Amino acid sequence: MTGRPQKRSLTLKGHRTSVSLEDAFWAEFRRIAAAEGRPINALAAEIDAARAPGVGLASAIRVFVLERARRT
Repeated sequence: MTGRPQKRSLTLKGHRTSVSLEDAFWAEFRRIAAAEGRPINALAAEIDAARAPGVGLASAIRVFVLERARRT
């Protein structure tokens, strides 16, 4: 795993987009989606719809992952 963000591809509402996430955040994001039995694109779309204006999708995903980690 690297500490540097890497571009990751997602499809939101039928459109391809990319986010830059570190390996650890991406791996945990994928694990959460799998544990919930949800496609990663569906989870990303939910996060995208809920994020505040001006907050980037990658940042919103990191906060989502962090909040889930804090619950355990």
